[in-house]
Amino acid sequence: MNTRRVVANISLSLDGRINGPAGDYDMGWIVPHAMTDAAREHMIAVTGKATTALLGRKNYEGFAGFWPGVAANEDADPRDRAFSAWLNDVEKVVFSTTLPGTTPSWSGTRVVASDPAAEVRRLRAQEGSDIVILASSSIIRALLTADEVDRLSITLCPAVAGGGARLFEDGLPASGWTLADLASTDSGAVCLLYDRAR
Repeated sequence: MNTRRVVANISLSLDGRINGPAGDYDMGWIVPHAMTDAAREHMIAVTGKATTALLGRKNYEGFAGFWPGVAANEDADPRDRAFSAWLNDVEKVVFSTTLPGTTPSWSGTRVVASDPAAEVRRLRAQEGSDIVILASSSIIRALLTADEVDRLSITLCPAVAGGGARLFEDGLPASGWTLADLASTDSGAVCLLYDRAR
């Protein structure tokens, strides 16, 4: 039987935030830690084997506005070009209740309004490799609640955001995890991989 691993990839501050007190786009504290050599290599390692990417609407719009053309940019870092090429080719599933009915311009994209856990269970039954959630905290939370996350990929940034949304909110079911890998970056961030202990 084909078993597809679900990998949740996200950056967090030391105080567990996904953004700062100014809201969804208050993430300047992430930027110095996202473009280091180790962080780029970590992203390539996490996404390289995946054949499906899951995104929420906001992340999809941000990714679609930047990444498609990077693959052809000869001045870009080779790892950014590789990540862009992967994004351009991979199956992209966007969870949104406002986008259905539109035709996404980024090839390989489909929009679903269904529950993320139900869609992941459907994807797990299909042929393919890893399913990666790209920094979409609402999807990660929904899948943690449904116990449908097999691996957590967390880049822990050495910054205290001082406010903002948390990934791990009260009410998530208790779960155990084992450390699979870790790497530190030149900026002081730590890239962590945890596998679900079942």
